[in-house]
Amino acid sequence: MPEIRPFRALRYDPATVGDPALVVAPPYDVIGPEEHGRLLARHPANVVRLDLPRDEPGDEPDDRYRRVARTLAAWRSDGTLHKDPRPSIYVYEQVYRLPGSDADRTQRGFFARVRLEAIGPGSGILPHERTLAGPREDRYKLLRATGVNTSPVVGLYDDPSGAAETLLEGLAVGPPALDVSDDDGVRHRLWVVAPDPDASTDPVTRLIGRAGVGPITIADGHHRYETALRYRDERRMTRSCEEDPAFDYLLMLLLATSGAGLTVLPTHRVVRGLGDRGVEALFERAGELFEVRRTRSAQDLEAGFGTTGHGHGGGGRFGLWTRSGGALLTARREAFEADLPPGGEAVRGLDVTLLGAGLERLAGVDATAVAAGRVAYTKSVAEAIGWVDGSVDGADAAFLLEPTPVAAVARQGDVMPQKSTYFYPKALSGLVINPHEW
Repeated sequence: MPEIRPFRALRYDPATVGDPALVVAPPYDVIGPEEHGRLLARHPANVVRLDLPRDEPGDEPDDRYRRVARTLAAWRSDGTLHKDPRPSIYVYEQVYRLPGSDADRTQRGFFARVRLEAIGPGSGILPHERTLAGPREDRYKLLRATGVNTSPVVGLYDDPSGAAETLLEGLAVGPPALDVSDDDGVRHRLWVVAPDPDASTDPVTRLIGRAGVGPITIADGHHRYETALRYRDERRMTRSCEEDPAFDYLLMLLLATSGAGLTVLPTHRVVRGLGDRGVEALFERAGELFEVRRTRSAQDLEAGFGTTGHGHGGGGRFGLWTRSGGALLTARREAFEADLPPGGEAVRGLDVTLLGAGLERLAGVDATAVAAGRVAYTKSVAEAIGWVDGSVDGADAAFLLEPTPVAAVARQGDVMPQKSTYFYPKALSGLVINPHEW
């Protein structure tokens, strides 16, 4: 079973930095170049300087990581960051508008340290999606240079009774330590709660117990988790005598799958380099795998797939848009059987799995082509269609998906294809930083 612990976080001191909204940022992997520049200009202590360092003119290889280490040391010395006096958990609340609707939701979880475990049969930590080598190497160099977790891994735990949500509601009371709204209008609040060792029914201890009853599934941050394992193993080689070292743990945001309901947005696929003949062939052969209903209107597809966050997906329903028109595709599952990858029923039944098999059969877009950049990803229907209409970077066809359900894939020993899910809203970076020290 997973081991979860309170910890002493590094946090921004408002007395030094002023408005905390100016120093937090979205996760590094959703920040584009323009937003990165805006965040750097927003405040000299914005967390992107730690979490997403950029190369400067004249830099030698890896200079940016060494610069981050110096910046972190300076911020700890001058009071920009302070370390909390007692080990605590950090109750986190996000209030947001469900994309494409007028419905508001509240999501609660908590930040804590979780002991690292090798992923495999019988592990208390289960993977969710496949990862790429490039981001892993970047995160490893950053972690090795700083010795801190600047962004959390997001972990999902089962709590069918709803007891964890009740405990979180009881802990999220009184004035929060932090209350900010981000550029998407999501309100983020944070409460610092230390366990009470003298209380026989301490709610923090009970919450940790509920979250650690069964395996935790990594929902977001696979690269960070794999990087932390590599870093832990490296540190153990040089500090093998240390008992229970802090680098055996990493920062995790823990969310219950049985709470108010996780919002999972679809990640649409845009295929590049098909050419006019490839698009024609796609329409000619689509009937081999799908029921096809043609449409000349992009608006029809936007209406069908543009209201994100609703529905559960899994029905084998896709939108296709090209510059010569579009179609609504409904998978004929029996036609896919010979093309599906090995694995359990859950992963073989996912819409993203069906589409991957369909792209390889109908357009020759296999795993090698995906790795070479033939497929781009976006959570915006309008953006996917716009890329095709404008032939952006060779975009020829947009495949629109419904949200991927958080299914029992991990518990069957499988992992989802890359870019299967987009959990919303994202946890901000800079709320809490986990130093690998006690």
